[in-house]
Amino acid sequence: MREEEIERLRGVVRDCVSKHLYSSAIFFADKVAAITSDPADIYMQAQALYLGRHYRRAFHLLNASQIVLRDLRFRYLAAKCLEELKEWDQCLLMLGDAKVDEYGNITDTRECNSMYLDKDGEDREINILSAICFLRGKAYEALENRAQARLWYKAAIKADPLCYEALECLIENHMLTCDEEKTLLSCLQFGPEDGWLSSFYSCLIKKYDKENVVEAKFRELEQSGPNTKLSDKSVLCTLKSNTDLLACKAEYYHQCGEYQKCFELTSELLEKDPFHLKCTLVHLAAAMELGHSNELYLMACNLVKDYPQKALSWFAVGCYYYCIKKYDQARRYFSKATSLDGTFASAWIGYGNAYAAQEEGDQAMSAYRTAARLFPGYHLPTLYIGMEYMRTHSFKLAEQFFMQAKSICPSDPLVYNELGVVAYHMKEYKKAVRWFEKTLSHIPSSLSEMWESTVINLAHALRKLKRYNEAIAYYERALALSTRSLSTYAGLAYTYHLQNNYTAAITYYHKALWFKPDDQFCTEMLTLALVDESRHGIDPIVGSRSGGLFM
Repeated sequence: MREEEIERLRGVVRDCVSKHLYSSAIFFADKVAAITSDPADIYMQAQALYLGRHYRRAFHLLNASQIVLRDLRFRYLAAKCLEELKEWDQCLLMLGDAKVDEYGNITDTRECNSMYLDKDGEDREINILSAICFLRGKAYEALENRAQARLWYKAAIKADPLCYEALECLIENHMLTCDEEKTLLSCLQFGPEDGWLSSFYSCLIKKYDKENVVEAKFRELEQSGPNTKLSDKSVLCTLKSNTDLLACKAEYYHQCGEYQKCFELTSELLEKDPFHLKCTLVHLAAAMELGHSNELYLMACNLVKDYPQKALSWFAVGCYYYCIKKYDQARRYFSKATSLDGTFASAWIGYGNAYAAQEEGDQAMSAYRTAARLFPGYHLPTLYIGMEYMRTHSFKLAEQFFMQAKSICPSDPLVYNELGVVAYHMKEYKKAVRWFEKTLSHIPSSLSEMWESTVINLAHALRKLKRYNEAIAYYERALALSTRSLSTYAGLAYTYHLQNNYTAAITYYHKALWFKPDDQFCTEMLTLALVDESRHGIDPIVGSRSGGLFM
């Protein structure tokens, strides 16, 4: 057969692959390889077999060739076949020995350096070493050696920043802390034309910076102009409405507690791309916070119909039952989600929360501990363990876990709020004030109703320290966030009462009782305030005897 005819057959194989006609591709690739015995044609045949899901046959073909240990492409494809066959130990053996340090730098590449590497268009392709590192990470993760998996994923993204899957695994599986994520991104060596990718990656990682900093990152990707750091204007024009970027923005809104804003954005995105699963997860979380049970029901029905084998579908069902307070059913479906995907962090948290909602602390703690073990870079499981200890008044243990959560994510204001609450319960009011002030300083956006309880807690702590004027200022700040809080009016009334300002105290006790007429504390204190006011001219300090009452 002439060389032109053989080349035509190679073209037929490539065309069959592009049209997903894998049986045809296998048929013609087999004939070409038989005629030429060329390593490139053998590789093409193995590739066709792999795409046609004939993994065992493809592996046998590659393993029987004389260059499988000398050409990285052959070795990588053979390892991919073993991956599909779930033979993870054999997969690692095929990839060969290599060592990686704690920073994701490959320290022993002697074997890789001796291999023959022949690739077309090296500058346009992802580095084969990066792909091999990523596959090693997947193998170690499947073998439940998550520490090694984390190192190899870091090695993969450092070997080639275009290996997005490695970064995705590190982020989605919460393998890195906030600081580790930032350090990793700062180490990546992007090409001069990949400035946009560097900015995009910075939007994917945990976002606890101040609102103006995060919004600037989004604007940098959405807008083009003479002062932009990104040179490719054509890419910028398309990224403005990119669903991945908008899903990141929705995730940030949820993190900031702007649930309505988040819900509106995800609703808009899902109209454009109803099968965007990352956006779907954020949408479910926002709907949960807003109590939109009908939306959760519809989403759960559609997901179970379209993706019955995906953990996200059953997680959505669990969210619906949790929202309507049917915690037993919620637990069952969260549990099903974790059995389908053991690395689904949100399902583990939901599973623990469903137990915690019914005050079944031991089972809740078990779920949180599993999540903390599986996701070392995720601070919420540790935070929830601390909350459970606080619920049972084990304040010292609670504080330890809150400090551990702080070490994982030192930028989350919720961690500082819980540290303040536990310090308050231990009557360490100065420490409580410090933690609550740190909470307010770490809030990324302007104060919203979500943080009203923190402001009230700070006011309570200041009142305990007899810093009454400061306490009143924070109570009034809390009223600016929400005018429907019994605790704020009662705290304000009690503080005025302690200052012997009986008229203001009586006014605010009345306002508090308007929200809850049978509140025992306010009823008793109002009676005392009325008595104190009537005796004010005789005994102006009589109000101090009420100071022994605790609120």
